[in-house]
This record gives sequence, C-alpha cells and structure tokens, in this order.
Amino acid sequence: MAEQTGRPQVGSQTLARGLRALLAVVDSPDGMTSQQLAVELGVHRSIAYRLLQTLADFGFVAQSTDGRYRGGSRLATLADAYLPTLRELAIPAMREVANEVGCTVSLFIAEGAEAVSIELVEPTTATHHIAFKAGMRTPINRGAAGYALLAAGPQVAEEPVEVTRARERGYATSSGEIELGAYAVAAPIPNSHPRACLNLITYREDQARSAEKFILNAARQVGEALSE
Repeated sequence: MAEQTGRPQVGSQTLARGLRALLAVVDSPDGMTSQQLAVELGVHRSIAYRLLQTLADFGFVAQSTDGRYRGGSRLATLADAYLPTLRELAIPAMREVANEVGCTVSLFIAEGAEAVSIELVEPTTATHHIAFKAGMRTPINRGAAGYALLAAGPQVAEEPVEVTRARERGYATSSGEIELGAYAVAAPIPNSHPRACLNLITYREDQARSAEKFILNAARQVGEALSE
C-alpha cells in the first residue's frame, strides 16, 4: 500500500505485500490467478503464489475449481468482529427503513478523511434499487454520508455549508456527488464512537425526500440503544 499511496514505508514490507495481495483478491469481482496477482503487485509469479498459499493456509482466501483465488471464510470472522455492537443495533433499524422506503440503507463510519461503509441492507420489498458492497469509501467532505459524519463532530471554521445545514436539521442530503444521478440522505448516529451514520441512496428524488424522516428516526433509535 505504501507504494500506491506515497506514505512512508514503516513496519514490515512483507506484511504490507501480503495485505496488498489480500485486498487485491477481495476487491476483484471474479477472483485472481497467481499470474494476475503477480502483475498487480509487480512481483514474480512464484512470490505471488507463495503469498496466496499463505493467505489460503489462514483461511483468508480459497482457491476455486477454476484455479482462481477468492475471499475465504475467515473474512466473515473478521467482519463480525468489527464494531459488533454498533452493527448489531443498526441492522434492524436499517432493515425497517430499507423495506419501508424500498432503497438500500448503509452504515457508514468516519475513518480519517473518508466515510467507509461497513454494513448494508437491501430492501426485500423492491426489485429495482441501487446496490453496492460494504467497504465502499467516499471522501468525508463530499456526499450525504460524509456530511452527516462531519456534522456529528464539532463545528470547524470554513466547513461545507451542507455540514452546517446537516447539524441544524439532523440529517444531510446530496445529489450526484458520489454517483451521477443518485440522491442520498444520511443521518448521524448519536453516542457512536467512532462517528457513524445511516445513509440511504436512490435514483428518485421524491423517494429520497420521503426517506428523510425515516433515516433520521432510525439513526436516533440506534443512538438511544447505544446509550443504554
């Protein structure tokens, strides 16, 4: 990751290379062969193969019958271990909103300069809706989720007007800032550490407007549960 981000290389380069290999496999929708991973990392195929075998030994990746490596079952354990209380309390509220409005609802947290989706619930009441996977990252200073997360923190000088507005009314909105033609509504979850918010996204403006009260109430509900 250091080579890609320009950050100084501290710690183990071997570990960093292994983590880059894991992320490459997980982010690939069709999995990866050892040769593809070698190209991705800029290493010899034998090195890529050893990295994949080590990850497979620990259950983080698994080789399919087609010879390609994909995410392994151990990843589910890691996901369940991340902020379990927040996720456990948020999912029922997210499911209720998703089915009520007919849109995908996601749980975002603040991580540095990014808003990161760590959980999502798709509606069972609608066949057509925007879908994306957990792990999506967006700039924290753009889009409804980012605005809501910033609004959950202290007011700062020259903050985006959308953040100030979100702090005043309890939820944030955006249009086309993350995905062209999409509308989003997000509300910060009180009492959450790290800062978190519920976010809903749709291609219909009327649907987004009607969802504002549902997202706001759901976020407050989760916040109250966290304080108990």
